[in-house]
Amino acid sequence: MSEGRPFVLAVGDSLTAGYGLRSEDAFPAQLQRLLARDLPEAVVQNGGVSGDTTAAALARLPRLLSALTRLPDLAIVALGANDLLRGLPLSATRHNLDAIVAELARCGIPVLLGAMAAPRFLGDFASACDQIYLDVAAAHGASVWPFFPPGVLAGRGLTLPDRIHPNAAAIARIAAHMLPAVTQALAASDASPLNARRASR
Repeated sequence: MSEGRPFVLAVGDSLTAGYGLRSEDAFPAQLQRLLARDLPEAVVQNGGVSGDTTAAALARLPRLLSALTRLPDLAIVALGANDLLRGLPLSATRHNLDAIVAELARCGIPVLLGAMAAPRFLGDFASACDQIYLDVAAAHGASVWPFFPPGVLAGRGLTLPDRIHPNAAAIARIAAHMLPAVTQALAASDASPLNARRASR
């Protein structure tokens, strides 16, 4: 990849990795095709691992970053769903997300947090989940955007036979929903002093 090509790293779990889907139907590939309309040379690398909790993603982050051939212009971090499913403490999720975003920032990589919403019937607990992403983003100057558009999470005709994981049609909606936030984050990265320093190398 040349330095002039926008490079996005997608860090996540099965929702990013594309559990049960062809590689071309996974979130990174679908997002790359959408970005290509305005950024033909954009590359979105799949850094998702099915089953990852925030702790597992934090543990593998150094290996993931060291394997890159260049610094990403943006990292999309979409994690927390497995923490919720496994009933892990919100304090642990917050700590791990904060550490992930802090490490990416230390490496000079702008971050877009894909917020994982808890079911609304959980009331105050769902609100506490939402607040984690807002607080972590604010602490590190990162962007934040809901990962799931309304009506997609476990929507009729939008899941695999397991009735949990999104199918290709659902991922298409997710990618289209995330596109404006990704485009905006890339534009902000292009205008940043950090990016100017990259261009001068």
